[in-house]
Order: sequence, then structure tokens, then C-alpha cells
Amino acid sequence: MNHSNLLARSLAAVWHPCTQMKRHEKFPLIAIARAQGAWLYDVDGKRYLDAVSSWWVNLFGHGEPRIKAAISQQMDSLEHVMLAGFTHQPVVELSERLAKLTGLGHAFYGSDGASAIEVALKMSAHYWRNQNQPQKNRFVYLENSYHGETAGALSVTDVPIFREAYAPLVRDNFVVMNPDARQAAEGESAASVAERAAQSLEATLTAHHQEIAALIVEPLVQGAAGMAMYDALYLQKARALCDFYGIHLICDEIAVGFGRTGSMFACEQANIKPDFLCLSKGITGGFLPLAVVLTRNEIYAAFYHDDISRAFLHSHSYTGNPLACAAALAVLDIFEADDIIARNTSKALRWDVIFSPLAAHPRVRHYRRTGMIWAFDVIDVAPGFAQRFFAAALAQELLLRPIGNTVYFMPPYCVTDEEAAQLLVGTLAALDAAEQEKSELIDVAVA
Repeated sequence: MNHSNLLARSLAAVWHPCTQMKRHEKFPLIAIARAQGAWLYDVDGKRYLDAVSSWWVNLFGHGEPRIKAAISQQMDSLEHVMLAGFTHQPVVELSERLAKLTGLGHAFYGSDGASAIEVALKMSAHYWRNQNQPQKNRFVYLENSYHGETAGALSVTDVPIFREAYAPLVRDNFVVMNPDARQAAEGESAASVAERAAQSLEATLTAHHQEIAALIVEPLVQGAAGMAMYDALYLQKARALCDFYGIHLICDEIAVGFGRTGSMFACEQANIKPDFLCLSKGITGGFLPLAVVLTRNEIYAAFYHDDISRAFLHSHSYTGNPLACAAALAVLDIFEADDIIARNTSKALRWDVIFSPLAAHPRVRHYRRTGMIWAFDVIDVAPGFAQRFFAAALAQELLLRPIGNTVYFMPPYCVTDEEAAQLLVGTLAALDAAEQEKSELIDVAVA
């Protein structure tokens, strides 16, 4: 395969996501030809450890044979049928198993994380409309939160670079303090920060609960906020406040579900149940797009009526796709057969030892871990750290995509201890290389 020709064709034909395309004049695309396990291989045969699980979707490694087999078997019988007026075995079984795992029922399917958020927001507001409280149609979200880039999801996202260009299209909602443990004053605990954030939430709910439909949170870890990690106490306080003021709690576990935080779902660590649970990304092990929103039976019942206007009429063409559902069922089978949660608990403890030199690095601050997510912030005042580090990591055979000055590891669960050691060595080298490039840029600027 001609590498340069493929790159030129991609730049001429493809609008790549989350990218200022002009940057590729100087920083070339990488054409990936195949993948296996934790590794990606480009068309020239170079390999890269996929330490971010290809945007957090891959759970067990690329090409996982049991997921491939489940999809292949399903292809022999039914590739797709619309879910309006029809049903099929994979979507029924997946819905039943998710209900058993979460204690929530009546799964509603979409195609991706943002579509799951749209479903939950609309479903919450419509519920209150059906309850003759149409004024309850606004939402509360956390500082620095990210829930997707569709219009509804942006209205509960607090990342200016995603939101500002579309401000005229985005509804105004209520933003409250987040419980990010990095905000702790000297000597303050993460639980104390969570308590302060809960007080901020309570003040907003006290003043505006009559017009608020729901609070939306990313449980335990706010991904795009720079892997902001916080105490489970906040979730407990939030659940109690939502109950007291009569609003819904939406838990966005799109990134943190399926074992990423150390339990199957992050909510489990706070011993709470949300009113809506949004899932996507890892649900199919990284093979196919799928999203699901699970909710309480009481909410479903509010839509069950002779009046069509009381029905939830949201839809997606590929809702509940049988191939994607078959992949998701295989994912649940693997969790059970391989005792993934217990194995990951043991693995994370071993990797804490392997990664410990990062915590002691002089340019690293706030080294932290929740479950199978590691993160640290880098002291680097020069512009462009994320791009410099990304390039330096690729040179070390690592796919690492920093969020601002935050470097994080969210690898597939198949990564071995030896590969984790490679990840450490390569990360340390990339930190040095990014610092050296910064120094050279400063020298050029001074000269």
C-alpha cells in the first residue's frame, strides 16, 4: 500500500474529527492497516501501543476472537431490522442482562454517546411534561463537564472550545462546582472537596428546583476535564439532593462504565442508582457503534398511554442493531468468563508499582488513579504541550493523546505487565522529548 498516496487521499476526502485540519500540513496523519491485542500497526509496519483504547472504546484488545465470532454468527441470520414494530433475540437478551446488572429497565438504544445523552435529556424533560410539570425542562451540570457535541449534549457541557462556536444554538442551563479532588486546599481531603461541591449543588437546587428536570454527572471521573477524579461521597450527596428536590439524576457512564473505574459501573462504588444510566463506548468492546439509556420503571410508565403525544418518539435508524447487540452480549460473557473485574483489580495494583516513577517525576503533579484509569498533570507553560507530547509518544511506539497538560492511560484490559513497563519507559522518554522540543522552540524564539 502506498502510504503517502493514502494520506493525500484522506486529506482530500475525509474531514477528520476533533481536528484543525490545517495542522496536518505539518503533522501527517498515520494510516493504520491492522490491529491486534493492544497494538495498532500502520501501513509501513510501525506499531503503536493503544494506551487510550482508541478513544476509550476498546476493552479487551483489538481483534478479540470471541466478539468477532459473535458478530460473524449473528451475520448469518439477521444483520438489521428496524426496532419500531419489530424485535429480535439479541436486543431482548441484551436489555434483560443490562437490567439485571443495573437494576434499571426498558433499554432505549442509540448509536453513540452523544445520542444517549440526547435521549436521557429529552426523556427527563418529557417525563415532567407528562406529569403536568412542563416548566421542569432545564438541567444542572458540573464545571468542566463534557457530555457530547450534539446541541442538547453541548447545553450540559462546560468546555468552551466545544461550546462557544455554537452558543446561539445551545440552551442555557445551570453549572455548579465540580468535586475534582485537585481543588483541595493544603491538607483538605477529596471527601471535603466533594462536600463543598455538594453544597454548591444544593444552593442551585434550592433556588431553581421548580424549573430543573435533572442533574447530569460523569460518575467518579470527568474525562474531558482532564480525568478529574473525585470522591464517591459526591454521588451519594447528589442522589439525596435529587430525591429531596424532586429532580432526576442522569449518570453518564459512557466513558467510565464496563470496568473502567474498578467496578462494572461507577455508580456501584457510591451504592446509588440513577434515574437514567447512559452507556456506550466499551459496550461492544470497540467493535461497533451502540449506545443505550436505561431508566426506572416509573419513568417508563409515565409514557405508557393511549395518547401518542405522551410517547417517546425519538428514534435512530440503526436502533438496537442485531450485530452491535451480539457484540455487546459477547462483552458481557467475557466479563463473566474471565472474571474481568477481579483480574483488573489485581492488575491495577501491579501497575501502580510499575508506574510509580511517574508520581516522583519533578514535572508531574496530581498523579492519580481510579480503577483502570491513570492520569497526571505536567508542568509545562509553553503552548502546544499536548501536540508535542503526542508526537513524542508516537516516536516511542505509544498512542497517548493528552487532554491539555493532562496525560492519561486508559488501556485495553489485555495489556500485559511487560507492555505496562514499556508504557512507563516510553512515557518518561516522551516527557523528556517534549521538554527538549519546548527548550529548542524557546531558544529559536529568543534568537
